[in-house]
Amino acid sequence: MRDQVRNFLLAATTCLSASMLNAALAAESSVQIDSDDIGGQVTGAKGPEAGVWVIAETKDLKTRFIKVVATDDQGRYVIPDLPAANYTIFVRGYGLVDSKAVAAKPGTILNLKATAAPNAMAAAQYYPANYWYAMLDIPKPSMFPGTGPDGNGMPRKWKNQQQWMAQLQEGCRHCHQIGDLATRTLPDTGNSVAAWSERIKIAREPGDITYGDHGKENAGVMINSMSRLGAPGLKMFSDWTDKIRKGAMPPQAPPRPTGQERNAVFTIRDWGNATFAHDVVSTDRRNPTENANGPIYGMTQWTGQLIKLDPNTGENKTIPFPGTFPSSPHDASTNPHHMVRDQKGNIWVANLQAPIADAPKGICSDPTNKFAAVYPMPGGRIVHIVDTKTDKIKGEAVCFGSHHVALGFDANNTAYFSGEIDVMGWIDTKVYEATKDINKAQGWCPMVLDTNGDGKMELNSKNWNPAPPLMGPVPADWKAPDPTKDTKINGYTYGMNVSPADDSVWFFKYLPYYPGGLFRLVKGANLPETCRTEFYETPQQADGTYPAYVSRAGDIDSNGVVWVAFASGQIGAFDRRKCKVLNGPTATGQHCKEGWKFYDMPGPKMSDGKTVADHAYNVFIDHHNVTGLGKDTVLVPADYSDSLAALPPGADKFMTIRVPYPLGMYARGMDVRIDDPKTGWKGRGLWTEFGTVTIGHQEDGEGDTSKVVKVQFRPDPLAK
Repeated sequence: MRDQVRNFLLAATTCLSASMLNAALAAESSVQIDSDDIGGQVTGAKGPEAGVWVIAETKDLKTRFIKVVATDDQGRYVIPDLPAANYTIFVRGYGLVDSKAVAAKPGTILNLKATAAPNAMAAAQYYPANYWYAMLDIPKPSMFPGTGPDGNGMPRKWKNQQQWMAQLQEGCRHCHQIGDLATRTLPDTGNSVAAWSERIKIAREPGDITYGDHGKENAGVMINSMSRLGAPGLKMFSDWTDKIRKGAMPPQAPPRPTGQERNAVFTIRDWGNATFAHDVVSTDRRNPTENANGPIYGMTQWTGQLIKLDPNTGENKTIPFPGTFPSSPHDASTNPHHMVRDQKGNIWVANLQAPIADAPKGICSDPTNKFAAVYPMPGGRIVHIVDTKTDKIKGEAVCFGSHHVALGFDANNTAYFSGEIDVMGWIDTKVYEATKDINKAQGWCPMVLDTNGDGKMELNSKNWNPAPPLMGPVPADWKAPDPTKDTKINGYTYGMNVSPADDSVWFFKYLPYYPGGLFRLVKGANLPETCRTEFYETPQQADGTYPAYVSRAGDIDSNGVVWVAFASGQIGAFDRRKCKVLNGPTATGQHCKEGWKFYDMPGPKMSDGKTVADHAYNVFIDHHNVTGLGKDTVLVPADYSDSLAALPPGADKFMTIRVPYPLGMYARGMDVRIDDPKTGWKGRGLWTEFGTVTIGHQEDGEGDTSKVVKVQFRPDPLAK
């Protein structure tokens, strides 16, 4: 075998020096594999190719199966634990174009030749979307405040550049990547402004099976988002695609993986026929050994299906959510959004499905109910509970919004829900399991700040100071008019999570987009009087701007530090322990600037040199060091860079865990699970998904499906 390798290398790499040849032979012989691995070395015209990806793919199994690893500093690789099948193997990396695919089976030593890109533009086609998106020429600060259609075209509502950017960053980016091949190119019509105007009207037609009846909604969202940007927004996008068509490309190339980034192993499977798989759950995150080796669950938000994947066999199953309450046949009106798994294997699903006309009114406005007596509700959403033993799904009507869900660390395993403007709601799952009565199990507290400082919530709403304007940001100079009263506050809560440090519940203020902030809820022992709400706004700077804005979602580490995903491209860390003031008349949002710290996400900046081009959807904390990167590692779906960003404990900047194939990964949910604590990295995994709305924008185009990804971190790139 060694002689064959020597002869091959002598014939194919005549430009290599003798020392390089000997080094290559030594590297090849040092790669050790088992019968279910493929390994070898990748070389290019100048020698070993470090930090490139080797991709194995097969369609022989029940679902399409892909495994990806990176090469070490000598170009060596090992693709471990491949199911028996016929694979095609190829090399992808920055500065390259894809190598010719080679057929191989597990148990093979396979040396590969990397293919250098013939020019910079060919190489750039493999860059993540954020490198192209960063080429947008965003409006300069001098455009603000806007003077309207009779002036500079900028809407008058935007007083500064950040406000406009908040609309751009979140209004246009929370569904799909901008900067992928599909969005950065346009047909050459001679009028790209008109072409962009038509593009945003298309979305999906009503009745399209891919998105059910949400196609019309998509088009409306896109039209509304663009219109809010004003004429400068449409021109910005048209100028962008024009210059790309003329040959412009990103000024910098992405870095190849280095250090621990090379230790990642990606296992990627098609997720049935799923479109827009919004989330993934594998275990009870409070106990990551629950459901060891069991199915992985996801859901298609707009077509209302639960996805069930057996990672051992590759079998997929889809289970429809009930389309209307309580048990009518499935239809596209159901809108499951986020889910968690409890200690008994039940999955609790937050569903954006609107209240149903014939749903029981329950206790929402019943004055004899202690929660409704304080703050009556008109009705809320549907919560679904999945019995994973039987695959049966039950819907329950609750009095509050249902957008994200998290389980507490209390004895009753309380399930908390976001998705409201005025209240924070929950289900006591212990009471529900015992009684099956959702009215007895649910409760809610209005968002009322303890501005009079007495340590409790005033129960008579007539004695509250009124909230600032509904859905509006809290003005920096706003003061509660009466310091002897508590103060009502509001804002739409998107993500939420529960602190393992003290079981406090943190809700992330999503609307209005600018600037953003955090609500903290502690229920106390004597509900609802002991409900305590605190609000911490993103700190305002001396010039009136903010270091980060659009707080979508986040998580809390074991020390109680809250980590926040900002759509502006930062991750914020808020440590309440540093606050000097917690309640009283000044505790209305800007009272704990000392608690905040901010980290930029990796990657390029926009044309202003400040705004990060990537988009942070959420934050997940690895409380149990399942990944091996460290207890309380911060993990972020970096939606515009085909990656997860990871911040191990003590690190000062994020590392990039890139999924290079297929292009177009847009992750939303994450989960970590331990299948076997005795087998080291092989028995552990981080699960995530391809969660873009525009499946047809992925590398394989129309007809592709969502994908589920298992990420494992080896001790080194050659571990088998």
